[in-house]
Amino acid sequence: MHSNDTALAEVQPQHWQTALQNAVKDPAELLALLQLPEELLPAAKLAAKQFPLRVPRGFVARMQSGDPHDPLLAQVLPLGAELIATPGFSTDPVGDTLAKADAGIIHKYNQRALLISTGACAVHCRYCFRRHFPYADEMAAKSSWQHSLQWLKQNPDINEVILSGGDPLSLTDAKLAPLMDGLAALPQIHTLRLHSRQPVVLPERVTEALIHTLKRSKKQIVLVIHSNHANELDQQVADALNLFHQAGIHLLNQAVLLKGVNDHAEALISLSRRLFSMQVMPYYLHLLDTVQGAAHFEVKLKKAKQIHKVMCANLPGYLVPRLVKETAGEPNKTLVT
Repeated sequence: MHSNDTALAEVQPQHWQTALQNAVKDPAELLALLQLPEELLPAAKLAAKQFPLRVPRGFVARMQSGDPHDPLLAQVLPLGAELIATPGFSTDPVGDTLAKADAGIIHKYNQRALLISTGACAVHCRYCFRRHFPYADEMAAKSSWQHSLQWLKQNPDINEVILSGGDPLSLTDAKLAPLMDGLAALPQIHTLRLHSRQPVVLPERVTEALIHTLKRSKKQIVLVIHSNHANELDQQVADALNLFHQAGIHLLNQAVLLKGVNDHAEALISLSRRLFSMQVMPYYLHLLDTVQGAAHFEVKLKKAKQIHKVMCANLPGYLVPRLVKETAGEPNKTLVT
């Protein structure tokens, strides 16, 4: 893409940017679209003041109209339960603050560093472990990547960079390109990993131009998507994921075990099978990060183990995601066995 083309693309929003701008942000509109009772509105409005509602219309279209217990709706609808302070739940459950290495850089694990590339997401998942994160102060992109790239250069033991956020695919191709070029210039980096929910909730974001932008780094690329339920994965998502697959980008999925969403083995077995049909390998099944405002999603450890045991008995081993939890200060995720 020539520089003039890049500038033009920044001025003229692409289809995905328009879809992102038109996301549902008003709880009243979400309830009306799904023909849900108005008595849900007061609590939803209160909770949305603390953590705003945002959900793409294409994702709403996959929800079952008239069903207040729809598993996709449950992930995005603000609830009064979010306003209840729960002992043991905090604003930084995974220790991001403790692991801060520099502005916008989190260094928890050996040989890997995570860049907070943006605070923007296409969807605001109500269980998000970074729902209280100070994005205004902690973004690697604030210095046009140069500060972060310099930090990586000064830490040659880092060989894998994880782009997170927010959602790194909320950045335009023109903003991603300098980062890809900067990483390409670091011989120590052999793997670039992106954690993104956008291919699932906003598949319009996945274009040939995006693939080209990612591949310009010439590094091994791993895309970790985030899907919690098979109903999220329609044909448009399959088509988007196929573009990554055809480009040689490795596809993994991480899910979160959520009460009222996927807290039974049948849902997770269906998810693994649907993912595999789309060339995505189940990777992690996370226990809920204990973030303040999400306690109503918690599945107790005993039940989680029972669910995972049934999955193991009914799926080939390669389709069983590892059941894990993240503990602040630990040098790795903890396998739950």
